[in-house]
Amino acid sequence: MSQPNSVTITDVQAAHERLLGIAHRTPVLTSRIVNDRTHSQVFFKCENFQRTGAFKFRGAYNALLQLSAAQKQKGVITYSSGNHAQAIALAGKLLNIPATIVMPDDAPTVKQIATRGYGAEVILYNRQSTNREELAQSLARERALTLIPPYDHLHVVAGQGTTALELIAEVGQLDLLLVCCGGGGLLSGCAIATKALLPNCKVIGVEPELADDATRSFYSKTLQTVKNPDTIADGARTPNLGKITFPLVLHYVDDMVTVSEEAIIRTMFFLWERLKIVVEPTGALAAAALLEGVVKAPHANIGVIISGGNVDLAQIGKLFS
Repeated sequence: MSQPNSVTITDVQAAHERLLGIAHRTPVLTSRIVNDRTHSQVFFKCENFQRTGAFKFRGAYNALLQLSAAQKQKGVITYSSGNHAQAIALAGKLLNIPATIVMPDDAPTVKQIATRGYGAEVILYNRQSTNREELAQSLARERALTLIPPYDHLHVVAGQGTTALELIAEVGQLDLLLVCCGGGGLLSGCAIATKALLPNCKVIGVEPELADDATRSFYSKTLQTVKNPDTIADGARTPNLGKITFPLVLHYVDDMVTVSEEAIIRTMFFLWERLKIVVEPTGALAAAALLEGVVKAPHANIGVIISGGNVDLAQIGKLFS
């Protein structure tokens, strides 16, 4: 059994069993040009091919499946800019659990449409004037709904950790694993799995420079926050690490780095053009750290988590000019 407010490899392995046949076992891609450029063997774990287009489905389904019958009947609520929203909406649909999603009114249109398409009720709010957590908590009380936050939840963290579990099962030895970081659910879950299976593998989290709260928290050992950061990586606009994820990141993660907006865009286009895969800005964070030379690890086996591919093409098109 896990200790309170902690997640272990046993929890991640149990989540993996729950997700078998439900979540996609996403592909691992390699690229000769990337290997030549980095002087390493690089493995891209492509969660842009996951259900709903991002890793978030793993944690959402793992969390909803473990609710009581009464909780399932009454329904769930969450807050999300898009990927967790879609994940909870689809998991709710598959499990016949009503889902309500609090989303910012400037969330990518493609993510709003997809969330409604899975049958969820979407409640929009203004980022500048409304605290999403407080709004969701208020609605949860009024409607007797169970709140499933996007990252600061034990079952969500365990579910996200199955990403690294699958990668290691497929490729074996890794010397380094690079993972994007927003609220820390994917990073902490993957770090737990990696350190249990490959204790000598270094795990590094990657954030945008404009949303560097987790990096500052990691180095100061004190929780830092950021308010509505203006980064293209909308999945990393979370205000801070959570009460669960912050101590997990401190315990299991080896380092944190940041990448510029320009680096994110260049890397995203590189992945589109060279690997022929659609990757959203947040999904390109970990790759950016490697391809832009922020992290150097020559002659190593390197895992890179591509976290998602939900791109609003109308908005991304503006970056090509």
